[in-house]
Amino acid sequence: MSFFEVNSEHRQQFEREGYVLAKQLFRPAEIERLTHYARADRAIAAQATSRTDAQGGTTTLSLSNDLGDNLYAAVVQQQRVAGNMARLLGDEVYHYHHKMMLKDPYVGGAWEWHQDYGYWYDFGCLYPTMGSCFIAVDPATRENGCLQVIPRSHQLGRMNHMKVGGQTGADPERVAAVLERLPVEYVEMAPGDGLFFHGNLLHRSDQNTSPNP
Repeated sequence: MSFFEVNSEHRQQFEREGYVLAKQLFRPAEIERLTHYARADRAIAAQATSRTDAQGGTTTLSLSNDLGDNLYAAVVQQQRVAGNMARLLGDEVYHYHHKMMLKDPYVGGAWEWHQDYGYWYDFGCLYPTMGSCFIAVDPATRENGCLQVIPRSHQLGRMNHMKVGGQTGADPERVAAVLERLPVEYVEMAPGDGLFFHGNLLHRSDQNTSPNP
């Protein structure tokens, strides 16, 4: 079976829209193994931190800066992830961090509008040639709070970030101005799909009020 590989059309879309959706970046058997591995991993719960959104909901994530001897590191270092990101950014890539987002049924909180480079900028990253690869482990739908993006918003450059609820989000006034001019796209994904997006792309997600993780 062949795997997703970035081509010239994908690079043009990434430069124009700020993101590329890769269907079945990982096979069902691979993502099923990752799912079982993660749900049995006690370290995720031990390392997890929580933040409140602007409505008082709780968002939880487990983050690692290191590439250890585990399945998460193996996923991150795959050519399907690192190699494709290098092609999209047009440069060699290094690992900044990886994380597991935990959005439990009924109680999973929202993530406010932000740019990933809005955080990374303050940690010594001079150039915005950075990006993220979001890999769906469970089905991501509008009902359970899938990722939302603003296409072409990466062309606006880095925005000032400030406290929004218990999170750090992009300047709400500037975001409001952006939303008057650019559309929002809900990125629904099946398990194993991957979304590559630029570090300056504005994105967020709703609370999970559904029965599905």
